Amino acid sequence: MLGCLALGACAPEATPPAGVAASADRHLVADTEEITGTVPRNGTLAAIFRRYLPADRAELAVQLVAKSMDPRKLRADQPFTLTRTTDGWLRDFHYEIDPDRYLRVGPVSPEAPRDLRVEVVTYARDVRTVTAAGTIDTQAPSLFEAMERTGETPDLAVELAAVFSGEIDFNSELQPGDTFRAAFEKIVRENGSVSYGAIHTAEFVNDGRRLQAFRFTLPDGKYGFYDGNGRSLKRFFLKSPLKFEPRITSRFSYSRLHPVLNVRRAHLGVDYAAPVGAPVVAISHGVVTQAGFLGDAGRMVVVRHPSGYESLYLHLSKILVTPGQRVSQGETIANVGSSGLSTGPHLDYRLRKDGRYVDPIAEHRRMPPGDPIPAGLMAAFAVARDKAAALLAAGPVRTPVSAQD
Repeated sequence: MLGCLALGACAPEATPPAGVAASADRHLVADTEEITGTVPRNGTLAAIFRRYLPADRAELAVQLVAKSMDPRKLRADQPFTLTRTTDGWLRDFHYEIDPDRYLRVGPVSPEAPRDLRVEVVTYARDVRTVTAAGTIDTQAPSLFEAMERTGETPDLAVELAAVFSGEIDFNSELQPGDTFRAAFEKIVRENGSVSYGAIHTAEFVNDGRRLQAFRFTLPDGKYGFYDGNGRSLKRFFLKSPLKFEPRITSRFSYSRLHPVLNVRRAHLGVDYAAPVGAPVVAISHGVVTQAGFLGDAGRMVVVRHPSGYESLYLHLSKILVTPGQRVSQGETIANVGSSGLSTGPHLDYRLRKDGRYVDPIAEHRRMPPGDPIPAGLMAAFAVARDKAAALLAAGPVRTPVSAQD
């Protein structure tokens, strides 16, 4: 969406805005200066323009921008660049809306530098199918670190962990010598930002187990990941209610020395050390039956699942759900904290079966394998599986899929 605006008379030079992180002014040519900064918390386009431009021109520029986007909805900490003449004319403005789009305000033409045009521009993107392979070792003991060593970002580590979340507890089950490979879509934008599309296939060798995952889309449009025999990798429970950086600090026990009370008592769950604010996810779909503060447990969420199961999440810093709310497997329901009787930030995760506490780790091991692909779709799955496997076999070869302007 485009618009044009002729700005008014000149005005004195404006001063930098309070609260805006602006760099030192840099001269482009003799009569212009470029100011770079980031949007402050609760910042608006009008506030930024008024700090750098005469009031009448700032107001007209905001009116023009409003034809393309809501000028009040700026994201805090997003970068912007404003170019103005030394006598107060707006020459150019650039603001990154999100990873895919940016707002550009600039002259209609070199011959009419004071007539402005505003447009929302989509970054040019290069979408490629690429592969990555890594190893867990003493130098890279986590999936985050091992993935960064391949040259990819932690976002891909999160996606890969989600694929195998029903098979591997990335909090406690990674071993030195574990390896992974994946073929996936990588999106590189002209501004240099990177994101990821579909993971086509992946392999994880964990403690001697070779796990494979192949993406397959069902006739209803929903996709899932399946092993080489067409059995779903999705389990009734996730193996961990946290992502995968924390570690287990205390396991299920009927006689544990309590770290605060210094007496032996039952510990009917698993403790994960994690920083305050780390997201806690529902281990399966269900209904929230309790969400609030309860004595020594601190802030706690209880979710009722099918087959007589209940999952409990204790010592939270923040609760994001309410009683009666339905939640999906993997949905964020709370944040790690240290509320109640606690020595420090951690998550106490518990599991009940028919009203009786059970060892979550042992119970997860007993979970049956996922459902298979319907027999009538096995031929189509085999074609998709073999095509995806060929991507991994190609190794580090990077094949363009598409390029979009």
